[in-house]
Parts: sequence; C-alpha cells; structure tokens
Amino acid sequence: MDKKEIGRITHYFPKVGVAVVVLSADLKKGDLVTIGGKSEPFDQTIRSMQIERQEIPLAKKGQMIGLKVEKPVHEGDIVWK
Repeated sequence: MDKKEIGRITHYFPKVGVAVVVLSADLKKGDLVTIGGKSEPFDQTIRSMQIERQEIPLAKKGQMIGLKVEKPVHEGDIVWK
C-alpha cells in the first residue's frame, strides 16, 4: 500500500529531539509514520505529540505540532503515513 504525505517539518530542535510539523492530514498516537527527505527515511511509531507544550492524543489537519522524533531530521523533510 502506498503511503500518503501527512505533513512537513518546518523546524527541528536537536537538543530535545523535537520536530515542528505542519499537518496536511490527521495524526494520532500509535500511528506508524515514515519521516525523510533530506534525512535518510526512517519509520517511527508516534509516542509523543504536543501543541503549546500540552500533550495531545490526536492532531488535526492544518495544526502545527511538536513531534518527538527518534532520529535527527531537517526542515523540509516529509512525514508519510
């Protein structure tokens, strides 16, 4: 099954391992995503998402979220589901 783009990384905070993602589709904890572009693609299960430093279980299309990532990423990288 083909994966669909669900967001793009606009910023990365390497000290805390958090990426800022603008979503083009809904995303929830437990979803398996692939992140890549400038970075080598990798798969990750969503374990931690935040808006304004508040943990959330579900993020909606159009929202900007903080996403804990397991590997370094770059601005412009794509998130697929």
